[in-house]
Amino acid sequence: MSTLDILSGEERFVVRTVRAFVDKDVKPVVRELEHTDTYPEALIDRMKELGVFGLAVPQEYGGTPVSTPCYVLITEELARGWMSLAGAMGGHTVVAKLLLCFGTEEQKRRYLPRLATGEIRATMALTEPGGGSDLQAMRTVARKDDGGTSRASGAERAGGYVVNGAKTWITNSRRSRLIALLCKTDPEASPAHRGMSILLVEHGPGLTVSRDLPKLGYKGVESCELFFEDYRAPADAVLGGIEGKGFAQMMKGLETGRLQVAARALGVGRAALEDALAHAQRRESFGKPIWQHQSIGNYLADMATSLTAARQLTLYAAREADAGRRIDMEAGMAKLFASETAMRIALDAVRIHGGYGYSTEFDVERYFRDAPLMIVGEGTNEIQRNVIARQLVERGGLDV
Repeated sequence: MSTLDILSGEERFVVRTVRAFVDKDVKPVVRELEHTDTYPEALIDRMKELGVFGLAVPQEYGGTPVSTPCYVLITEELARGWMSLAGAMGGHTVVAKLLLCFGTEEQKRRYLPRLATGEIRATMALTEPGGGSDLQAMRTVARKDDGGTSRASGAERAGGYVVNGAKTWITNSRRSRLIALLCKTDPEASPAHRGMSILLVEHGPGLTVSRDLPKLGYKGVESCELFFEDYRAPADAVLGGIEGKGFAQMMKGLETGRLQVAARALGVGRAALEDALAHAQRRESFGKPIWQHQSIGNYLADMATSLTAARQLTLYAAREADAGRRIDMEAGMAKLFASETAMRIALDAVRIHGGYGYSTEFDVERYFRDAPLMIVGEGTNEIQRNVIARQLVERGGLDV
């Protein structure tokens, strides 16, 4: 049974279309783009044409919606070609889901049709320079602005928010026109999460994208530092129109984000396994293909087994999401296991390639540099273990 058999015929066609795009358009150019850290403008445009940026947007808003398992498999295909391409649509999809689940009707109609086509792309801004995974310790604050006279134009301002603070490691932030900014609208709230809101902000005066952060891997797409200095957001920028809901909203969005990261890990792991398997059949030593040597054969067997298990765990979490159930534990498990699996497979692929695995003329060194992002991104794996343990206690164990 093929993994695609769990999808409808239409969704199988979509996954195969993305697979063909990866094989035909991505693989021939990825090594040069990655090594020169070049933004893949043509590939992103092709993804827009394929409808990749509208996968979480309903048809009534111009999207091409798919099931969550289909979304996982599409993400895996993109990451198999280049993990950065999957990253280019990851945060975008989370923001689309946030708007769909929590946005006002006016917010949905303002943004979703343009997100669906990729006319505007979106990202989310959570992490701060001194905060890391401790979101409740964030210092970015949006204070009520009661209006008054603008110093710049002399015109009367309507009420809204004045935002000050900094965010870091924000992927796609230079090219994304919409940012879902998690910040404090009530810094005195206790507990702190009750004072947090998501503001839908666009580039403008007071928002500076300071620099692209240098990275070990995840090349091509930018990850930046953002600075807000008296940035003015309108009163209707609060997601859903009600302050204090942002933390819970973002935690729900991160369930999708963690499934997306797990799917990226599947793609990287699969690419590494495919390359290792092909090399092990071509390369000979002591008169036979190296896969016939027990040590190499064992590597390949373990790689394939763990990748298959990671995919099934991720698809299980995706099905639970579509069933409308809470999946913070399930998404955390998928992200934890798939990312650790991708890291092991990438390392074993280097071992199987021997000296060639250390060469930039082979792709396995890229997989080895890309894989760690999934371990630390979208909540570190240490955080995932905390989430899983807490949910095991709250739920009274595993429900089987």
